[in-house]
Amino acid sequence: MTTHDLGRGVARAREGAIEHGGRQPAEPAGREGRSPTRAGWAEEAVAAAEREDEHAGAHRPGERHRSREQQVLDRIAKARARKPRIREERITLSHGAGGKATHTLIEAVFLDAFRNPVLEQLEDGASLTLPGATGRLAFTTDSYVVSPLFFPGGDIGDLAVNGTVNDLAMTGARPLHLSAGFILEEGFPVADLQRIVASMAAAAQAAGVAIVTGDTKVVERGKADGCYVNTAGVGVLEREFTLSAGAARPGDRVLVSGPIGDHGITVMLARGELDISADIGSDTAPLHGITAGLLDAAGDGVRCLRDATRGGVATICNEVATASQVAVVLDERAVPVRPVVNGASELLGIDPLYVACEGRLVAVVAPERADAALAALAGHPLGAGAAIIGSVAEDPPGLVLLKTSFGGTRIVDLLVGDPLPRIC
Repeated sequence: MTTHDLGRGVARAREGAIEHGGRQPAEPAGREGRSPTRAGWAEEAVAAAEREDEHAGAHRPGERHRSREQQVLDRIAKARARKPRIREERITLSHGAGGKATHTLIEAVFLDAFRNPVLEQLEDGASLTLPGATGRLAFTTDSYVVSPLFFPGGDIGDLAVNGTVNDLAMTGARPLHLSAGFILEEGFPVADLQRIVASMAAAAQAAGVAIVTGDTKVVERGKADGCYVNTAGVGVLEREFTLSAGAARPGDRVLVSGPIGDHGITVMLARGELDISADIGSDTAPLHGITAGLLDAAGDGVRCLRDATRGGVATICNEVATASQVAVVLDERAVPVRPVVNGASELLGIDPLYVACEGRLVAVVAPERADAALAALAGHPLGAGAAIIGSVAEDPPGLVLLKTSFGGTRIVDLLVGDPLPRIC
């Protein structure tokens, strides 16, 4: 299928949406529960709340007169207040997708076991002060299992370097040193390994970092998918203020540094399973340069920075809303999405807001610094298409709302399932 075919597919998808009252196809439910993005979820939440009200009405008559909207919000708040608990007996692909299952796994297993003040912040990297040192360091780690290993615009090698550089940059740090660990499958072509390593070396040189230590393991044939890469990174924090997902305040603006979804769609199409072709490549790139320009322009008016990888922009906004206990309100018409990405997403039945990027950042900035921040992003080569896509409100706390192009408003929750597995 060509790019022209994508356009025809979008038209057919839109016609189908109109026939169904403008609703998009329902997302399949995961084992953790029914997806809140499928049609009818709000009605079910209201019905459940009304049943509770009927039971409590004899004792608290006022409960029976809550608005339908408030019933939905109360229901969501009650569900989110429960202690995270894994219901599955075995790990599924959803646990690595960056959505609800991932957050439950992190909080119920890893955070519960390793709990400490630094880890509890759940940022892209840890901010550390060494004994006897006057400055601060940022430290992060990440693993890469992307399939296929090579795709338009990049490969697992430059993805591993750029991803770790970007995690450091999102803490406000200047990246310095990386480690590289390889898990190789018996029979993996040496030429492919050399190609990956050369790509990592070029990406590290372009980002101004050095790969200073590493490790290699080889497993039996069939015990790994060719090559997995783990990287860790260290950077120096040169600014006194701290960036945090919990720092957002009502009135702040939400910015994105460019069109979203390029990487996830590129990798999905590169698998060749869908018989769709499109002129698109991954956006993988190091973001510490554009981040430094943004911080120079907006200073401590920058509340939070995140690179929109697994789970995309929607997941980042949900993390900010939850950590800061604010509402994030996005404007669908302001979100930059390339037509080819939008077309492929509609054909695949997914929302570009949830599709991973590897060269885009989301910034939450104080309102008086938003214009300066946007100008700084747009003035960088990686910031073409930067936009203010929303704002922060006081209510309803912990939720992300999207003002749709149809004029309505819907909740943008964390995904339950995994629409695009192994994209990084």
